[in-house]
Amino acid sequence: MRLTSIANLVALVRKSCTISSSFKVYLNQYYRVMASNLELVSSSRSFQSCVNVYSHDSEELQCKMKFSVIIPDQAKESKLPVLYWLSGLTCTEQNFITKAGAQRAACEHGIMIVCPDTSPRGCNIEGEDDNWDFGSGAGFYIDATEEKWKKHYRMYSYVVKELRNIVAANFAALPDKQSIFGHSMGGHGALTIGLKNPGMFKSLSAFAPISNPINCPWGKKAFSGYLGANEESWKGHDATELVKNYNGPEIAILVDQGSSDPFLAQELLLPSFCDACKGNNKVKLTYREHAGYDHGYYFIQTFVEDHIRHHARYL
Repeated sequence: MRLTSIANLVALVRKSCTISSSFKVYLNQYYRVMASNLELVSSSRSFQSCVNVYSHDSEELQCKMKFSVIIPDQAKESKLPVLYWLSGLTCTEQNFITKAGAQRAACEHGIMIVCPDTSPRGCNIEGEDDNWDFGSGAGFYIDATEEKWKKHYRMYSYVVKELRNIVAANFAALPDKQSIFGHSMGGHGALTIGLKNPGMFKSLSAFAPISNPINCPWGKKAFSGYLGANEESWKGHDATELVKNYNGPEIAILVDQGSSDPFLAQELLLPSFCDACKGNNKVKLTYREHAGYDHGYYFIQTFVEDHIRHHARYL
């Protein structure tokens, strides 16, 4: 049974006067489980939090997916703000929770951090595992429109719709207090998702984001493969293009970049994004370039607490 059918059934039951209140409660609980089909894969203590990994059958991606959650102990007493982390190329739901060192700051500020995988997995699409920068581990947080990929490669809708609904239904999360950040491809995802959905997220941030993908090799490869040859359609998934026309609530964006990042000049193209932000008074960009840092997780470890504090101010 599709989840929409279950939801319609529950809505009908809720309106009924002839069914006992206890049975309504049972059906509500049943829908909550069925709508996410969550299975706890692992759970570990870290500072004053639990770091859990879950799997579920994704309606959007039509495959089994995993995501991880840092759940501060404050969630035992009250609902918490949620910060979504989007990882970069080749990553999974594991990279941030094992490498970033964000648990202490998440506990200090009472913020839940949710980390999805970076693409669908095991879809048996020819060529999906052939390249590290396209297909598995490289979903680019867009909804594919090309026939070969469009059934499964819907990471934009997965993050914006399905994952957020799962978190709201199954965790002690405040639905009106959410922010989003990410790294590299995930930085692209965080910026574009935030800019495309004004008001959904209170703040944005990114580490070394792919900020102008329509003009870099990584972006051209991904967009031509997932979206087709019409380059005009690519602009709707490019942070530099989106920020030029952003007209939502004032949004604060923090971007950190390492000066020794080998991808800065050719792939990330941050000067273009920074210039575009200057032309929009609704976007408050703080851009920091750090001497000697590269593109990896040592860089993220160094500044991740700054990013969590940045989001805490708005959550």
